[in-house]
Amino acid sequence: METVQRKPIRLIVAVCNGNGIAKDGQLPWNLPSEFQFFLKTLTTVSRPGKMNFLVWGKRTWQSHPETTLPLANTLHVVLSTELKTVPDHAHFLSQDFESAVRLASQPPLADLIETIWIIGGTQVFEDALKHPWCDLVYLTDVMADFECDVFFPAFDRGLCKLLENFPGVPSGIQEENGIKYKCQVFKRETGDTV
Repeated sequence: METVQRKPIRLIVAVCNGNGIAKDGQLPWNLPSEFQFFLKTLTTVSRPGKMNFLVWGKRTWQSHPETTLPLANTLHVVLSTELKTVPDHAHFLSQDFESAVRLASQPPLADLIETIWIIGGTQVFEDALKHPWCDLVYLTDVMADFECDVFFPAFDRGLCKLLENFPGVPSGIQEENGIKYKCQVFKRETGDTV
């Protein structure tokens, strides 16, 4: 039996009023500073030589701007039951969420991977929220209404604690292009599913 190294599983997402996260495969808002915070968070590791493992649903991967890749200190896994080959710029293909977590937490990657980051979409977020290793949800609250066709799953904020003044996270309400938003980090209370 292979040894498993427990890795923190963290979600990162921006949601507007009504929990919308995308429309027609695109972000419905333009917040460059928030997006730079998103990229910096995903690429930060505690020690040189470590990497973060980014888990993407197939549609989320297909809709991301290619100009964002490559990202420093990251390996990418795309979840799909339909794809037969690893997509361009990705490193791995997994059938489901659990197999992606196993890939990151067992040899040969276990000693290399620091954090498993969940990029989306809805089903991948749902699976991650139910996983016992999920500890933090980085949620940007876009304080506006946008038409969306993809949504972040409801999660019980009562089972999570909002962390104030989290290191590296902008505090208070920000504004860009006339849109107000706030970056928040929720810590999952241990022992419960969200």
